[in-house]
Amino acid sequence: DVYKRQEQLWPGLEPAEITAAIGRASEAVTPVLRELGIDAAMDRMVAEVYTPLTLWIGERQARSEGPLLVGLHGAQGSGKSTLAVILTELLSQLAGLRAVCFSLDDLYLTRAERELLGREVHPLLRVRGVPGTHDLRLGLSLIDALQNANDDARIPIPSFDKAADDRRPRETWTQWTGPCDVILLEGWCLGLPPQEPAALEPAINALEAEEDPDGTWRRYVNSQLEDRYAELWARLDALLMLAVPSMEQVVEWRTIQEQKLAAARARQGVTGGAGLMDDAAVARFVMFFERLTRHGLEVLPEKADVTIRLSADQQPETVEASKP
Repeated sequence: DVYKRQEQLWPGLEPAEITAAIGRASEAVTPVLRELGIDAAMDRMVAEVYTPLTLWIGERQARSEGPLLVGLHGAQGSGKSTLAVILTELLSQLAGLRAVCFSLDDLYLTRAERELLGREVHPLLRVRGVPGTHDLRLGLSLIDALQNANDDARIPIPSFDKAADDRRPRETWTQWTGPCDVILLEGWCLGLPPQEPAALEPAINALEAEEDPDGTWRRYVNSQLEDRYAELWARLDALLMLAVPSMEQVVEWRTIQEQKLAAARARQGVTGGAGLMDDAAVARFVMFFERLTRHGLEVLPEKADVTIRLSADQQPETVEASKP
């Protein structure tokens, strides 16, 4: 029964290979989860997602002529950042591959750059998150550097401080050294195509109705997906999707995420709540992403190479995978 289920979920992978790797994966994942402060039961995720997905990426990388660029899409709080960190570790432990991961979030424009956008285009663009608020030139140059890295390479990976709502100083960025086999890029809007113009007309929540009544903001965001972001998406060799059950679940998960950020700052001895959000602020913040999150749930499962549908407790409900 276990073999049959694995064959159904992960066509093209040998069930015996998955089963044999689960124990090693559990051992490798445990310290990573501890470091991330995650104490939830992850047995199903390890067996049905983490392990086979690692082997899936390994199989696809074996047929790649250079470093494989893998995109990981998931709404706020879906666990995409955790998955990226775990895959980075497991690709090393199970597949012997050098993997580097970074987030679309770390490519946000600086606060000053978004202030300028807010004045010149629309005030809502001061808020980080939507297409149009990222430095794509920085992202594409980073991908180029990683894909062409040699043994002497020293590549700085950008970092964004969400609590301070600004990019960290360059001298604090971590350095990737040497070549890599897999590049993992994770982000909430990764891979999204633009919406049809007619879909932009009706406001879908209070934020759009009250603060973007003429649709200037959402049309600008959509135009970014049609143009500049499409260039980045075209570079992806594979697209993975964590599909959330509902927008209500996104609000709940994003609230938990903010609480963890506050707790982490407290452990680090950082005082004050600058840049942190209470529950009402989180609910408003999620409205910025609602339109494209719903759009992604409609269109991306057909485009993604692997779609992992999550239940309300963030466990895998179904997996839809192509052959690697």
